[in-house]
This record gives sequence, C-alpha cells and structure tokens, in this order.
Amino acid sequence: MHAEVQRPLALFGGTFDPVHLGHLRVAWEAAEFLDAEVRLMPANVPPHRPQPVASAAQRLAMLRAALRGQGRLLLDDRELHRKGPSYTVDTLVGLREEIGATRPVVLLVGADAWSGLPGWHRWQELFGLAHIGVLTRAGHEAREPDELQQQVATRRTSSTADLLAAPAGRVIDICVSALEISATEVRNELAAGRQPRYLVPDALLADPLLLSAYAAAPVQCD
Repeated sequence: MHAEVQRPLALFGGTFDPVHLGHLRVAWEAAEFLDAEVRLMPANVPPHRPQPVASAAQRLAMLRAALRGQGRLLLDDRELHRKGPSYTVDTLVGLREEIGATRPVVLLVGADAWSGLPGWHRWQELFGLAHIGVLTRAGHEAREPDELQQQVATRRTSSTADLLAAPAGRVIDICVSALEISATEVRNELAAGRQPRYLVPDALLADPLLLSAYAAAPVQCD
C-alpha cells in the first residue's frame, strides 16, 4: 500500500505594508504551479528592510480583507506573535514542530531576496527545513553570488514532482507575472490623497479605515 502524497505547504512572507495585487497575483500563480496551500505570512520585525508604516494589527486586518472570498491563499500570523526579528529559519523550525518532518514545505522568495539569501540569518539551514521556490519574472534573471551557487548546484529542479518526493532541500524557479507594483507606490498615492485603485484589492478601498495608516505617511522614493 503506497503512502499518501501530502500536498505541499508554501509560505510567502513579507511586510505587506500594504498588501497589493502584485503580492496576491504571484502567490496565486505559485499556488497553481505547485498545487499547494499558500500561506501569506506578515513579518513582525523584518530584519532585512525598513520597519513597516502600518502596525501589525493594521496589516493583519488588510490581509484578512484581501483574502476574503477564496480558499486557496490563507493567512498565517505566527511571526506577529513572536518578539524580536522575524528570522525565517525560526519560523520554519516552529512550523516543522507543528506539522512534522514529512510534509513538503516550499519557501517562496522573490528574485531580489534570493540573490541576498547568503545574508540571511542561518541561511544554510533553510534547505534542511524547506524547498525554495524562486519567484522569477520573464526577462529577469536572479543573480546568484558564488556562495549561493555552490550551495544550490545539486539542488535545482524544474519538476514539481521532485518537491513531492522529499520534504525539503530542492530549489525550483516559478515564473510569475511581471506586475510592477510596489508598496511604496501605494503608500505615496495615499499620502498624496489619491486612490490607489487597481493597485490594491477592492476590499481595501471599500473600508477607508484599512488604509488610514498611510494618509499622513511621508512620500518616499524607491
């Protein structure tokens, strides 16, 4: 009797300050490509970028509103309950304690984050805890420092079947739509008193309180 193949669980982290259609579209495409449950996971204290403008509670409320009405993308707020920097390795260790060692887990990272992976806290341990799905856009090739190339040379695959065959350890590129939307752009629209329609989910526009944190935010440059 064959063991039942477990559906992958994918994690997509970020500040989501605020969540926008670029976030949601790539998460949706990853869910379809991997046939996975994808959890959006807002960081509490992101260690590699400026601190969020909106509070944890505000970002959580925006994500809940954005994800309403569908069941493929879910919300995971575990990092918001942990003090200190939101190190991914700690998150994955905690997740493994919760779900066990056998279910395939895929950590979704953007191409820029992938290039900077050697700067992450205990980054080499990530491969023992999860597969990594690199979200790539057509015409944009992720740079890989020598240290990273050496680590992933034998881990690369183009087959999702390889991700099902083991709980962790492989690296796969996931081609996603090139929606050039940034959270900075959305915050600047709101700070200038403009409505960021077609940049954020309609659910965020329907409730003015959800985006109120950015009304007085200073205009920023990317």
